[in-house]
Amino acid sequence: MNPAPKTALCLTGGGVTGGLYQVGALAALEDFVDGISFDIVFGASSGATVASTLAGGVGVRRMYRALLDPADNFFPLERGHMLSLDLDEWRRTFSSAGFALRRGLASLIARTPAPAPADLWEQLDRFYDALPAGLFTLDRFETFLSDFFLRRGIPNSFRALNRELLVSASDLDSGELALFGAPGLDHVPVSLACAASMALPLFYSPVRVGGRYYVDGTVGRFDAIDTVVQRGTRLVVIVNPNVPVRTVASAVPSGHGTASSLRDKGMMWVYNQAVRSGSHARLHDAVERACGRDDLELLLIEPDPSDAVRFLQNAASFTARREILQWAYRSTRERVRRWVNQRRDNIEPFGWRPAAGSSNVSSIPPPSASD
Repeated sequence: MNPAPKTALCLTGGGVTGGLYQVGALAALEDFVDGISFDIVFGASSGATVASTLAGGVGVRRMYRALLDPADNFFPLERGHMLSLDLDEWRRTFSSAGFALRRGLASLIARTPAPAPADLWEQLDRFYDALPAGLFTLDRFETFLSDFFLRRGIPNSFRALNRELLVSASDLDSGELALFGAPGLDHVPVSLACAASMALPLFYSPVRVGGRYYVDGTVGRFDAIDTVVQRGTRLVVIVNPNVPVRTVASAVPSGHGTASSLRDKGMMWVYNQAVRSGSHARLHDAVERACGRDDLELLLIEPDPSDAVRFLQNAASFTARREILQWAYRSTRERVRRWVNQRRDNIEPFGWRPAAGSSNVSSIPPPSASD
């Protein structure tokens, strides 16, 4: 007898605001589908934290309430957990820069006749290798996540989870995809795997796991669909907040007032936009290939790029957090309703069916903190 076809949920990156979008979108999905469950949960970057929490048995509604209510300490993530300077890396930087300076000066002084401008640039090139590998460290976040799992009774072991969890990261020194939770990497603590998957280059230092260093799971190729299909999945839901931000005719919030371009938000958002554009293109290439399969049902949930300007808000602001959560819910529910009604015959073999009353989308309010 052939095993029953599996269902999988794939969550990509997008930072803290991306995680908020995923929770809001999944709340809308639950409102329109009865019997919804996932055999495999795949997470990359910030999506890895949401994926691990879901795989550990925490419901979407509970996560929604925790993020919506400032008095709820269920998930007490603070700015310091995410923005902790990598002091070891900065010490290495100053030490390396000092060595490069002394060596460069000695080399220039020893040259006769006087060094040419090209010689000066040659010595300045030494400082490239002295730049830090990242501004911040994810050590505090990994500790926070480990403590959170312990307090909430969530296993910090891939092998102890009730459903299969896969977390992707990129091996810095080989460029290859690493799949934590798969055989060979299922011994790594889930909290450490999530930190490795979140290590966005430039912003965070690479995370060491064993003798290897890993960076963000969305900077390489997008293998989530192929990975879960190889494990027998025939229904895949992808929630992808990591879309390029379209600022045409939109005001860009920045720390020094309203701006008209992402350029005014500085180097990190310029780089972030480049990463978003690349990962979005790779995901859509993978989705296009998957849609050619007759044996695969796929739902892609992502915001319109012109609406993604909301991700530029400060995620530490309660008002911004509430706005992103409720916008994600509202912008997702009509798309999900249409998909459920159009694909009813295809999803019912998986035990999924339209929820009672879901045909009238306008009658369903967004979840509130009291739900």
